[in-house]
Amino acid sequence: MRHPHTRTTRRRLVYALTAMVLTISAAAPAVAADRRAADAPALADGLALTPPMGFNNWNSTHCRADFNEAMVEGIADLFVAKGLKDAGYRYVNLDDCWALPDRDQNGRLVPDPVRFPHGIKAVADYVHAKGLKLGIYTSAGTKTCNSAGFPGALGHEYSDAQQFADWGVDYLKYDNCNNQGVDAKQRYTTMRDALKATGRPIVYSICEWGENRPWEWAADVGHLWRTTGDISDSWSSMLSILKRNLPLAPYAGPGHWNDPDMLEVGNGGMTDTEYRSHFSLWSVMAAPLLIGTDLRKASQATLDILGNKEVIAVDQDPLGKQGTVVSSADGRWVIAKQMQDGSRAVALFNESGTAQRIATTASAVGLPDADAYILRDLWQHRSYNTAGTIAATVPAHGTVMLRVSAGPHWAAHPPAAELGLEGSPLLEAGTPVTLTGTVTDLGRTPARRVSVSLTGPDGWSVRPASATTAAALATGRTLRTTWRVTAPGGAATGSYGLTLEVRYRSPSGQRVTTVLPVTATVVVPPPSGTSYLSDLPWLSATGGWGPVERDTSNGESAAGDGHPITIGGVRYAKGLGAHAPSDISFYTGGSCEKVTAEVGVDDEKGAKGTVAFEIWADGTKVASTGVLTNAMPAQPVTADVTGAQVVRLVVTDGGDGIDSDHADWADARLGC
Repeated sequence: MRHPHTRTTRRRLVYALTAMVLTISAAAPAVAADRRAADAPALADGLALTPPMGFNNWNSTHCRADFNEAMVEGIADLFVAKGLKDAGYRYVNLDDCWALPDRDQNGRLVPDPVRFPHGIKAVADYVHAKGLKLGIYTSAGTKTCNSAGFPGALGHEYSDAQQFADWGVDYLKYDNCNNQGVDAKQRYTTMRDALKATGRPIVYSICEWGENRPWEWAADVGHLWRTTGDISDSWSSMLSILKRNLPLAPYAGPGHWNDPDMLEVGNGGMTDTEYRSHFSLWSVMAAPLLIGTDLRKASQATLDILGNKEVIAVDQDPLGKQGTVVSSADGRWVIAKQMQDGSRAVALFNESGTAQRIATTASAVGLPDADAYILRDLWQHRSYNTAGTIAATVPAHGTVMLRVSAGPHWAAHPPAAELGLEGSPLLEAGTPVTLTGTVTDLGRTPARRVSVSLTGPDGWSVRPASATTAAALATGRTLRTTWRVTAPGGAATGSYGLTLEVRYRSPSGQRVTTVLPVTATVVVPPPSGTSYLSDLPWLSATGGWGPVERDTSNGESAAGDGHPITIGGVRYAKGLGAHAPSDISFYTGGSCEKVTAEVGVDDEKGAKGTVAFEIWADGTKVASTGVLTNAMPAQPVTADVTGAQVVRLVVTDGGDGIDSDHADWADARLGC
């Protein structure tokens, strides 16, 4: 936790530092890390043998007035009423702002009497009576991270730890602010010893943001340690943290966990598809699952994500292995986690902004040779058999979460059928496009009486131009159906839902229905001649901090908070302001030839910022700048995009993290 006005700057510094030291490729084996991690002792106190699960108020309430005794006790009530306790959540954790700014005359911490009129012990007693546990927060410094300056524990470790124990605290989050330059290992070890001296079992969460590589030294100091700066409720933040945490798998295990920060599920900055990915990926990484949304306002969709017991079982598997990367080409991630029963949890994660087929095999994820395997879909809660292929068409920013096992009972399940849709789902209103639907039998047994359909919104024309049925599909065989799809004339631009559905039967007569949601986008062709890209509609636009801006720089927060685009002292009236990592895509419909721009780091960041610019035509990179810094003037970039349906403007972090990476596409133009 950090104060909202300071957390961004500090977090970016942490990301930049972490990126410089985490040079391990996410998809490469970490042999040396395995050896170091294997030698690291863990705390032998029997605590946190699986990743802690619970709630922390910070992401949803910060220091608002409604963070109080009634709210905390209400969360405990909701744990029980909403089935979260039954799903495994135990810890109800207080973050900053629970104390008064000053200690009492005896140097003791004083709970805020307005927020907690009955004191922390009374809250702990209430939580314990529900069969739950209470957590609390302080900092390994003289003050906590809030600008109001609540007392930290530096120099008061033993007395504070004893107060926590006397109150009945079960979990301590120990932050990193105002640490006076005291060595991190010394600060955190002192609190470890203080907690141990109380005789009370207290889970110890080290929150020093990954600045001092705690994964290398903290296994016998704390039960979990933050590996990154603070998460925020955005796709780019979640993705950046994921990529920093994945290479650290060798350091995690029972009683000592990598902590990529709290869950943002339900806070509103991402879609439900993205939140399912967030929850799946944290689970396959054996990360602590600490709910960060206000459960008093949580939707049923949010509760369904947080309460998915099959995904939680992956996170809580007692073997304690963190998932590792099997492959990650072109944003198609396969992450596999070894489970205690010999099965593998497999996350097929699509980082990209369009649907992609992601495939692997049982052998590649570490399973032994077998005639067939049982494949369990943990979000659909269905089981199938597969001959060994593990594959799915995964929607943009989506994750298919599976559990795959070798066993004698695979034939009791129907064959897995993989659905796919080939062709570009970009349509100009009134103009038909051809899409090809595919149904492939991945199972060891045949799929019988196969029937496929494609449906669209009211008013759309969706007609098959080839066979939609097959008497049977044997292992590896595919039914291909051509569809003519037309959006009605005058249809508004934007995204629309199509549904590809297959129905079939297993050899024993089980009826199976599988559905693949597909997003189609109605687009308009770009105008003839040369246009500023900032005047054209984009298909999608993502950025590292804050939205992409038209004709201003990136302001990092809300839309419209940028400034005039300025590179090397030169102002530009037109352009696109972004923050790495960024990806902006435009429909060009095969009718354009050239993209030009003046690119660089905006002057507003002083001497900071390191980025690289790329232009992509469909799936091919057609121009790049190499690494640019704030000290450099604007660089011209030109790309031949002849014949491309989609052009993408991409900004990367230059390889050193995303600190102050304000990237401008000044005077960006498209010639058609």
